[in-house]
Amino acid sequence: MKRLLQHTIGAIAALAVAMGVALAPAHAQASATDFKQVKLSDKSVQGFIAAQKDLAAMAAKLQAAGDKPDAQLQAELEGVATRNGFANFADLDDTAANISMVMAGLDPQSGEYVDPIEAIKKEMDEIKKDDKIPEKDKKQMLEEMDQALKTTPPLQFKENVAVVKKFQKEIEKALQ
Repeated sequence: MKRLLQHTIGAIAALAVAMGVALAPAHAQASATDFKQVKLSDKSVQGFIAAQKDLAAMAAKLQAAGDKPDAQLQAELEGVATRNGFANFADLDDTAANISMVMAGLDPQSGEYVDPIEAIKKEMDEIKKDDKIPEKDKKQMLEEMDQALKTTPPLQFKENVAVVKKFQKEIEKALQ
């Protein structure tokens, strides 16, 4: 259960802090590699979008519960998931994490997907070549980027990019 809430909080935080679900302290402990990558479909993304209204309404309860929701809150979460076409809350949770992973790689200006691993590597190369950055700072920046590289999983289902892009505006609107 703790893992599920950390995922949901982490995934939703990456998409939209305004939703309110991202306020639990467990978010800081969630790892990008802790979720199951799944192949997204139009139906699963539409279900995710539809679930956001109910999840936003539950934000205060989720915040108060932290990483220990009671049975009633867990039942409400399961209900939101099943009403929106998911087998259970874990299924909705995995979908949210996969959508978040793709959204994080979409360039806001061009709308093109930029693989986060490639973006980190490119940034590291730019830091290494920049003579204006003091060596101490450069070393720290490269260590941080290396850590990010180690914790960023590769995208397993490249076709998820097209599905998320197809619904990008609806996802963004639902999370406002």
